[in-house]
Amino acid sequence: MTPSTGPLRVQERYHPRVEANWMVKVHIGERTVLAKARDLSMAGLFLLGHPADTTRQLTLTLPLPGVGDITTVCNIVRREAHGVALEFMDLDWDHFLLLARYLHPRLP
Repeated sequence: MTPSTGPLRVQERYHPRVEANWMVKVHIGERTVLAKARDLSMAGLFLLGHPADTTRQLTLTLPLPGVGDITTVCNIVRREAHGVALEFMDLDWDHFLLLARYLHPRLP
């Protein structure tokens, strides 16, 4: 058998993402601003917005339609031209289950 010379297959994500396309509240000190979430998974989300370069964590409130709101702290794990990739840091079991309840029917 001859080894493949084509491009390597991109590794699939552990947690699949679903389209979010709704606004989340970003808490910055005493202020709250709205930003759009592009996609969401059990591990995090992609936020269409650019927090300051010195910012490493954000506190968000996610209004999960038909399920409820989740407020959580997120680490910025990647910055891109269109926004930032965030990883959830402190989901408790109740919020984890709310998130699962929202995502489950939307997974491929």
